[in-house]
Amino acid sequence: MNINPNHLKLLVIQAKDGDNEALAELFSKYKKQLRAMIAFRMDQHLKGRVDPSDILQEAFLSLSQKLPEFRDKDMTFFVWLRLVTHESLINVHRRHLNVQKRDPRREISFHLRNMEATSISLAAHLLGNNTSVAGKAIRAEQRARLQAVLDGMEATDREIIALRIFEGLTNGEAAEVLGLTKQTTSKRFIRAIERLKEFVADMPGFSEN
Repeated sequence: MNINPNHLKLLVIQAKDGDNEALAELFSKYKKQLRAMIAFRMDQHLKGRVDPSDILQEAFLSLSQKLPEFRDKDMTFFVWLRLVTHESLINVHRRHLNVQKRDPRREISFHLRNMEATSISLAAHLLGNNTSVAGKAIRAEQRARLQAVLDGMEATDREIIALRIFEGLTNGEAAEVLGLTKQTTSKRFIRAIERLKEFVADMPGFSEN
């Protein structure tokens, strides 16, 4: 997302001084990307029961409280904002997991300690949905094979795919989130995509979406 850096700095200064309009403008500039992150990271058991807008609202309130901390952070504003929103998402899962612990019949696949992009979540998003009976059978086979490919990748490579494709981050932003150099992130992304392309070439009917 192209945002005038000088205007961004001005908004941050104004927000720190208590300008709520500046804070709201900062948040709105990145809301689409934050919503994409929530959509990808939210546990499937909570979808339909937890509104992403509520998580964004919680993140905004947290942002207003933590904004003074940003001046001590060695990161761009968006990456820090994503971190704050990510923490809000973790809190939502923690609250729901605490409730679910009372019901041992219900299994939640979400792992609070490591919200990484798993091969399961990536395969599900890469393959999309097919509601026909035959389509579901084909998808099940494809998903198993795709998960095997993703399982063979390092966790960092799966994260890069998630950040670049499903969250829409730039190479630089993804590098900052992961603590890598831009060059390393770019090389790993290309390598991961090449492995996926090999899978696609052997899988008729695969849809990259």
